Amino acid sequence: MFPHKNMYEMDSKKPYIVAIIIQVIYTGMFVILKAAFNQGFNTFIFTFYCQAAATALLLPIAVFRERKNMCSMSFGLLLKLFLCALIGNTCAINLLNLALRFTSATVQSAISNSKPVTIFCLALMLRMEVVNLKSAYGIAKVTGVALCLGGVFLIAFFAGPSLSPVNHHHAFQSGHTPSVPAGHAIWIKGTFLKLLGDMIWSLWITLQAALLKEYPNKMLVTVTQSVFSTAQLFVVAAVAERDISRWKLGLDIRLLAVLYTGFVVAGVCNYLQVWCMEMKGPVFLAMWFPLCFVLTIFCSSFFLGEIVHLGSILGGIVLIGGLYSVLWAKSKETMIEPCSEVNPIESAQDEKGQKKPDVHQEDGRGKHEEETPAYTVEQV
Repeated sequence: MFPHKNMYEMDSKKPYIVAIIIQVIYTGMFVILKAAFNQGFNTFIFTFYCQAAATALLLPIAVFRERKNMCSMSFGLLLKLFLCALIGNTCAINLLNLALRFTSATVQSAISNSKPVTIFCLALMLRMEVVNLKSAYGIAKVTGVALCLGGVFLIAFFAGPSLSPVNHHHAFQSGHTPSVPAGHAIWIKGTFLKLLGDMIWSLWITLQAALLKEYPNKMLVTVTQSVFSTAQLFVVAAVAERDISRWKLGLDIRLLAVLYTGFVVAGVCNYLQVWCMEMKGPVFLAMWFPLCFVLTIFCSSFFLGEIVHLGSILGGIVLIGGLYSVLWAKSKETMIEPCSEVNPIESAQDEKGQKKPDVHQEDGRGKHEEETPAYTVEQV
């Protein structure tokens, strides 16, 4: 009995362990990317290399597993995938990397907490979500959105006192210490570039969800977008940087950034996220986002010597408050919705039972046999 109990306890703890590992991986991504960009790595070249690495990893697997299904992809579907790749991978990721160059790892991690709220706002505009301002949950959703916007403005326009780095002999040497670089105007631009990138990324997630309903083959949808975005990103990088020497990779932080983002984040972390969402749902995973913010504050200060400002910390706390407000309202509504869906069916069945004596026996049998499947479909 005891071995079975220990195995059950281990299985129940796995989603929590995986959620923590995911946030540690994202923390490493913010710190390593910021270190590479501080050393002059072109963000457009980096984005191309990462996407090319992901394509090199996924394309052989897709050809081996899905070669029979490739012929089923129509020209219209390929055009939609091309546009999705342009929106999500080419445009959004380039903006996010450019924003990281202009701000700090702490700011990027803090604003990332607004992603679930941004997706909710897009779903609301597309009428996929409903807000009832007469209910406490509707008010909580609106409050969460307002808090997220307030947190972003606080980070952008209020620096406040600075906190000294935890370690003055940081591991990744760079040309400058990232702390509101090159003036406050660039800091503000970087903050809103991050917000814009998250909005475009959220739009991509929403469009991709609709696309998967039309063509539910996740492997081909992912790989086709990866191939398209690799070609798109090459064109963007070639236009942005024509100096061939800037494209070379050595055994330094640049190569580490490409390998870490291309394989660990795009490969391992994405798989862990899917597994975690299947086990506990998307709300559970989103609740762990603030852990990445806390870890990034410490790691960026320790490894990069980053000067963290009080405004960034306060803005991050406000963003986390907005995130939890929306997640709390969504989780409560999810618990209520199944009950509200069952009640109309039960009342319809009761009403049908009350009307049965008024119908002739033969007609009643026929109607009962025809109407029962209709209620079964509604329940499904």
